[in-house]
Amino acid sequence: MQTKIEKIDSSSALAVKIIESHEDQTLDFLSFREKLSLANISHSDKKKEWAIARLAIYDALKALDVPYPGFYKDEHGKSQAMNGQGYVSLSHTPGFAAAIFHRELPVGIDMDLIREKILKIGFRFLDPEELNFLEKDPIHYTMAWSAKESIFKCQGKRGVSFRENILLEPFRIDAQKIKGKIRGTDFADHHYTVDVRKFENVILTYTIW
Repeated sequence: MQTKIEKIDSSSALAVKIIESHEDQTLDFLSFREKLSLANISHSDKKKEWAIARLAIYDALKALDVPYPGFYKDEHGKSQAMNGQGYVSLSHTPGFAAAIFHRELPVGIDMDLIREKILKIGFRFLDPEELNFLEKDPIHYTMAWSAKESIFKCQGKRGVSFRENILLEPFRIDAQKIKGKIRGTDFADHHYTVDVRKFENVILTYTIW
């Protein structure tokens, strides 16, 4: 897999790219503001991740026949379209970058490598109820972390705690969907459905408001 493009429905699509396979692709489509942002990234790996994530959103938009508008980060660190139309979320993890776009609804996407060390830090981001149903397996814990990350990105505001505010319903290690909600914030009455994808040693999750 060099690029995976998935048209979710007529209003949304996602794309996943292997970073090393796309390093030499042109970035002529970037806005002037984005080109400045890229030029100001000094770390080579961060520069690659940033660039390939933009290529991913470019591909997702192309699948929907939506022109690339350019994107910027708002005061909460969430990417916004420069023309104010549609919603986007970007993610990258060592070796991969991904993006999702929806014409009308907020979205969140996340990718994470499956690593044993996540078992040691579960108490930092998991509610006691979640610790009770999760298997002591790095895949299950990574699914939980990634699902919470996607929900966090979708709601789009800082100050939301993974452990205190985002609660997941029990799910199996082979689940393709995870249900969750945010409590104790302005969006406490909203419930999310998170889609789960597994490939190689990576968990990918996304949610649409």
